[in-house]
Amino acid sequence: MTEENYQKYLKLKEIAAPFKALLFDVDGTLADNMQAHKAAYVETAKEHGIVLNPDLIDETAGWPTVAVADEISSRYQVPLDRFEFAKRKSAIFIEQFIQKTQPVDFVRQILYDFAESRKIGIVSGGSRSTLNITLDVIKVVGKYETLVCAGDTPEGKPSPQPFLLAAEHLNVDPIDCLVFEDGDPGVQGAISAGMAWVRIDQM
Repeated sequence: MTEENYQKYLKLKEIAAPFKALLFDVDGTLADNMQAHKAAYVETAKEHGIVLNPDLIDETAGWPTVAVADEISSRYQVPLDRFEFAKRKSAIFIEQFIQKTQPVDFVRQILYDFAESRKIGIVSGGSRSTLNITLDVIKVVGKYETLVCAGDTPEGKPSPQPFLLAAEHLNVDPIDCLVFEDGDPGVQGAISAGMAWVRIDQM
């Protein structure tokens, strides 16, 4: 861990200490893989004749892939089958990128430190199949008690539903939960759920 990341880790540890439950986003928060996800989106869009601006992926960080597909379809005026697009994007991501995923070390260390003393949940807009591989690659499998992902709630981030479901699974009041995020949709969801939050990309 670099000195800069160690300082971020110490700050996060202090922030996390008072809470009963810690809820972690994955892509861009626990896993340093947002560039890879962007590349997979760009590649998938290209197959439909779309030259995708990767900034759209930053804007929709945390959305389920099917919702991102709808947004791409709307902005570029190209009809896409949201489920086929999501399936193809996941396939490209898994084939080309997933095994190279590195952890965001200062965030993963927080999860490690508190795994025994706090309730730990994973709340992501990704698909369960992709997330299970990512979480295995970054070595956090077995260190959390619930995984809420795309399709587990009627609405994904920025809705509070995924966060509230995780709190329910962990049997913890939302006010006692701290959410670790790297995107606006996740933060909006945490706020709507009545939870505290921290943006790890703005530390």
